[in-house]
Amino acid sequence: MPHKRMRIYGVVLAVVAACVPAAAIERGVMLRDGVIYVSPSTTSAKLSNIGRGREVAVMERSPGWVNVVGTVQVSQDPENEADRNVTGWVEDKGVIMTTTPDGDRILYGEAFDCEMEASRRSGRPGAAQDALRLYARIPEYFPQSPLAAEAAYRAADIRWQIEAVDAQSRPSAKVRDPELHTQIDEEHMKRVMKKYPQTKWADLAAYHLIDNKLCGDWEGLPKCPETEGAIYLKYAEEHPQSPKAPEALYKAAWRYSTLIEIYKSSNQAKKSEEAMARSLDVAKKLIAQYPNDTDWSCRAQRLIYMVQNKMPTFGSNVQ
Repeated sequence: MPHKRMRIYGVVLAVVAACVPAAAIERGVMLRDGVIYVSPSTTSAKLSNIGRGREVAVMERSPGWVNVVGTVQVSQDPENEADRNVTGWVEDKGVIMTTTPDGDRILYGEAFDCEMEASRRSGRPGAAQDALRLYARIPEYFPQSPLAAEAAYRAADIRWQIEAVDAQSRPSAKVRDPELHTQIDEEHMKRVMKKYPQTKWADLAAYHLIDNKLCGDWEGLPKCPETEGAIYLKYAEEHPQSPKAPEALYKAAWRYSTLIEIYKSSNQAKKSEEAMARSLDVAKKLIAQYPNDTDWSCRAQRLIYMVQNKMPTFGSNVQ
């Protein structure tokens, strides 16, 4: 559980503990947007709206209603400490408890629906954050679920994408040295890697971390493609079963191919030839190891053809 959210939920439990015995506290997750009312009636005053994926602590029940302490949004950050707790009544539908049959699958289904909504050009505002929260609740509420690892990765992936857009929009993103870029928070990806080691999801999480190591503008210098090629090659060697391994090999091979022209432009013929050999070697390795990955093996075949026929893959002469 993220530290900020842990503190928020700790406040919720503290409020509830003062009202009911700790053993009686039930935790739940809002499946859909809801309304918190003063009393168990839709005609009573509305205290607040409560969104998808928000947590509630159930204090008591009434036919068709549950009295809860819920965390409601007062900012666009789903884990911002400014989020506040509201006590009131919500209709007893769409609250997924740890005891809800197939609760993990229900939450996952809603999270995926939100993710698809977020991908639409005119999708619902906040859908990506809704998906993030819903996915994140699954490993927390249903740690033994077969969906837990994937849900944890998907939550981290959405968070990463949101932060990556912000990082790429900053002027520092164009700076050659990656250490001068706004870094994307790696905490959640590293948590997936630690909690679910040697899984597809840990491999995918590790691939995201490469983003923070990539240069901005290469400025026509060999250092960036040399370094980035080595990073991608190392990833493929350390994660051979990863769905991203073929892509990593291609990106390494392509970067080595760019060095052919970069070294030529500075009259370093020997290094240009070495870069050509290295690019061909990595591209052929991709085809040999992942022949069934049509997308990347075919791109590797195309790259081999271009390199062998001295067709530039980088620079002003690219056609």
